[in-house]
Amino acid sequence: MGNTSFSKIVGIGDVHITTNVGCALVLKDVRHVPDLRLNLISGTALDQQGYLNRFKQGTWKLSKGSLVVARGHICGTLYKTHAKLCHPSLNAIEEEISPNLWHRRLGHLSVKGLTTLAKKEVISKGKGVALDPCEHCLFGKQHRVSFSSTRKNHSELLSLVHSDVCGPIEEESLGGSRYFVTFIDDASRKVWAYCLKSKDQVFDRFRLFHAMVETETGKKLKCLRSDNGGEYTSREFSAYCAAYGIRHEKTVPRTPQHNGVAERMNRTIMEKVRCMLSMAKLPKPFWGEAVLTACYLINRSPSVPLNFEVPEKKWSRRDVSYSHLKVFGCKAFAHVSKELRQKLDLKSNSCIFIGYGDEEFGYRLWDPEVKKVVRSRDVVFHENEFHGCVPIIRQQHTPEDEVTVSSNIPLSDEEMHDTTEQESDGSVGDDDTHSDDIPQQGEPSSEDEAEGTHVRRSTRGIVPPRKYSTSEWILVSEEEPASIAGMREIKKKVEGEICRYLPPSFLEVAKRHLIPSRKEPSNIEVLLHPFMEVAWR
Repeated sequence: MGNTSFSKIVGIGDVHITTNVGCALVLKDVRHVPDLRLNLISGTALDQQGYLNRFKQGTWKLSKGSLVVARGHICGTLYKTHAKLCHPSLNAIEEEISPNLWHRRLGHLSVKGLTTLAKKEVISKGKGVALDPCEHCLFGKQHRVSFSSTRKNHSELLSLVHSDVCGPIEEESLGGSRYFVTFIDDASRKVWAYCLKSKDQVFDRFRLFHAMVETETGKKLKCLRSDNGGEYTSREFSAYCAAYGIRHEKTVPRTPQHNGVAERMNRTIMEKVRCMLSMAKLPKPFWGEAVLTACYLINRSPSVPLNFEVPEKKWSRRDVSYSHLKVFGCKAFAHVSKELRQKLDLKSNSCIFIGYGDEEFGYRLWDPEVKKVVRSRDVVFHENEFHGCVPIIRQQHTPEDEVTVSSNIPLSDEEMHDTTEQESDGSVGDDDTHSDDIPQQGEPSSEDEAEGTHVRRSTRGIVPPRKYSTSEWILVSEEEPASIAGMREIKKKVEGEICRYLPPSFLEVAKRHLIPSRKEPSNIEVLLHPFMEVAWR
């Protein structure tokens, strides 16, 4: 637009009009923009179709060869003409989005669900809702034939809530979780999911869920149905339900059919998770983000128990928008703000779309460069492109260039000088370890160790073995002697003299012998105390 703003184009098509001189004119590729108050005709587009525009003394004439097609006059800064439609409707063609793309956007929704949304005109119909065969649906959804059952749904919100824990999952999520718990409202069939590191966190998540749903609806939670797992039968859980007047229904042991709603919901979630991870080619640690995204999409998909109504609409009593949905795992380019970049830095980062911010603004993205979750609203999506295999490295262990073996054998001053020169020349590898610092994303992350460790030969120069004479000493222990006998075991010479390190609390005595060391000797001397000499003799 001329004022740097923009308007949404909802349809593209051809318009047949009859001009004020009675000629038929076909306008090609007309954009339907509901925000515009006037019908604008592009002179450039008419010129490209072979028409001739003539402007003279406040008049406008459109002709093609010798035929005058339309006339008009100046009105302000524009030229105005009158025309009428040849047909009562514009027959504008909405920008076509294939049903396969909606199928992927909605987390591999079934044909029946897509048909229901298309009939309600919340998504584009396209050329029917026939889907191409999707192998990812077979990978994630194929199951045995189920038994039919009939039950009566509750009509009032929060009159009954189903709950179940799924796990343990064989791989930890990005946040270190191994389980997830679901809560399903029986009346609306809306589902809430929380990732857990252990089952003992179920009680804390239930308290958060209880406070949230009662605040949203203004209604009281009346009944909770779960299995007999220890996470639901603890004393604190029972005391909490009794304090708030919540009836807790527990299933018969080893009878999961009594909690069929929660069991079936967990199965539906895991089917969507497998489909989305398979299509996006993401590793298993992304299952936590996929679970939250699957629940977000289930709440916006038609539900069979609700006669194909949408759970989110039945829960909130508001229409649901689908325009912001994107394909899970697709490429996403997040804009980098001016405060975070310099003049020559790139203005966007290539990320992976992993979810929606249900309680946060913006999209949730995984940045493979810094290995953390970021949120942004300024994102450009390539929904048909995927990053492929993404390595998840929480703590990458890279071997050092050399392995240093500490020795208690002292070196002479010459050897110490040679070693110092080698290190200053850079011949010895640095002891830096290369590891990736991964910022946490709400939950603490923990990753698998990097595979394929490569060990290379050390670059340290070869030093010939040192031969010691009888006048030199070898330190065989770093402990302080507790007696004269212990001191005699630590250092012994052929002539019978005994030497030791001078403790900090002792005074220096006659300097007779120095023990070679890696460092410049400062307090290492031969201690010949008078009374010790007497004792030795």
